[in-house]
Amino acid sequence: MSKCILIIEDNNDIRESTAEILELTGYKILQAANGKLGVDMALQHKPDLILCDIMMPELDGYGVLYLLSKNAETDAIPFIFLTAKAERVDFRKGMEMGADDYLTKPFDEIELLSAIESRFTKKEKLQAYFSRSLQNLEHLAGGSKNGTAELKELIASRKIRQIKKKQILYYDGDTPQGVYIVLEGSIKTLKLAEDGRELMTGLYKTDDYLGVNSLLLNAPFTDTAEAMEDTAVCLLPKELVLTMLDKYPDLGRDFLKLLAQNIHEKEEQLIELAYNSVRKRLAQVLVRLSKQNHDAAEFKVSREELAAMAGIATETVSRTLTDFKEEGLIEKKGAVIHIQDLSRLIKMKN
Repeated sequence: MSKCILIIEDNNDIRESTAEILELTGYKILQAANGKLGVDMALQHKPDLILCDIMMPELDGYGVLYLLSKNAETDAIPFIFLTAKAERVDFRKGMEMGADDYLTKPFDEIELLSAIESRFTKKEKLQAYFSRSLQNLEHLAGGSKNGTAELKELIASRKIRQIKKKQILYYDGDTPQGVYIVLEGSIKTLKLAEDGRELMTGLYKTDDYLGVNSLLLNAPFTDTAEAMEDTAVCLLPKELVLTMLDKYPDLGRDFLKLLAQNIHEKEEQLIELAYNSVRKRLAQVLVRLSKQNHDAAEFKVSREELAAMAGIATETVSRTLTDFKEEGLIEKKGAVIHIQDLSRLIKMKN
């Protein structure tokens, strides 16, 4: 069965020409000339994907996305904005609300088809990661079977968001919308020093949770989250998570453990920055990366990322890694580091 695409666009020429291109490609097309009609059609027909203009009378694209994201039957539909505006503030607002992608007008046939096909391909691919993440929830809510079941149901009903490499998930000072789960890829959190240097405050991999601190403290984010590679995340809304934590005390205790663990890691990092030598700081970063990669002896990380995590200059990272290699502690090929002697890195003297 051919996939159905809903086009919401108030410009007749753009809407009809886009529909013609997609119909010739084999898609079933629905058209709406304004946002209100588009919402009604989406709720009635449940299309496989929505293309929506931002600037429209009566109800703009943000309003359309907001209304559809509040409905469980339409929340997971891939949503691509069509916009003549390319300012960062518009991009940020749309992505924070849950949009999957942008097409800046005027766009050509190849751009249009590529964006749509890419969205369908990624959605199918990510279902496997989504299922695996659901299966791994027992360790978080092990004391509450009901809590685990309801948390799984909550996650399964949420939309998978795809974040491109170097794209910002949220900024320092933003108000949290909820808790993020990393389904695929990796996210780093960072603070910017006055001289512009980055200090990496956290690294999050598959099945890790972001935003627990801000959620439980009811406070804005204190760092910026950026994708280190193409990454898939799922946002659990703040109100729903808080309701579940009140309902299932065991689940609440496990979230508090996550908060305590995050605080402990931040304290250790501050101690390292304040008292440890460059060699010891970099050694501890390598040990931490090994643990975060399930005790892997080999992992991929750039010099810039190591510098941000250790709080030292990139040139110093290069010199120290060369020393470690000559001392038989590591092997390095490009951005791939292979740890040869983990125990010596752990026992590195200050």
